[in-house]
Amino acid sequence: MPRRPTLRIAEVFASLQGEGLRQGEPTVFVRLAGCNLRCAWCDTKSAWRGGAEVPVAGVLMAVRAVRQTFSATWVCLTGGEPLLQDVGPLIRALRRDGFRVQVETNGTRDCPAGVDWLTVSPKPPRYAVRPALVGKAREVKLVVSRDLTRDDVAATRRRFPASTPLILQPHGTVAWSLKKAWRLLAEAARRGAPNVRLMVQLHKVLKVK
Repeated sequence: MPRRPTLRIAEVFASLQGEGLRQGEPTVFVRLAGCNLRCAWCDTKSAWRGGAEVPVAGVLMAVRAVRQTFSATWVCLTGGEPLLQDVGPLIRALRRDGFRVQVETNGTRDCPAGVDWLTVSPKPPRYAVRPALVGKAREVKLVVSRDLTRDDVAATRRRFPASTPLILQPHGTVAWSLKKAWRLLAEAARRGAPNVRLMVQLHKVLKVK
């Protein structure tokens, strides 16, 4: 008998989506373990390694168990980098169960079909993105780290359709990152870059998970 597919899961929890255009919506987060980039400023380093091997059916049961916290209909697959694992079976199971699925990815791996909302967050040093994701992204998110430059912002803006919002996201509530995000937004406006926004991490402001 073939072995049931499993995923390395760091945690499953319900909260509000704190980032991007879905900010404030009740969401169940499935955090997958493992990352191929490991940025120095990452705020989820605990997901870089480890995790429990859980069958897809077990992940679905965990999502069902916590969804009532906010009556969530959205599930966000995040990490680490969720697309290092085969999340296709989980996406299909979640959608059969009536959930809508968001995937947050650094853009270095292709994404399976069936995703309702794709968030692409390119990372330094190259801010590289798989070509197949460019037209699928509902939003692009750049964390305002010390590495991010105005040229990185401009290059990322050119890489994606003008209709896809590009979000500058300060690193938590750190003062220097907030100020830098404001400067980068002003510079993008001076350059005539379309559809660039600044959005803080709501869950960091509210001090919730």
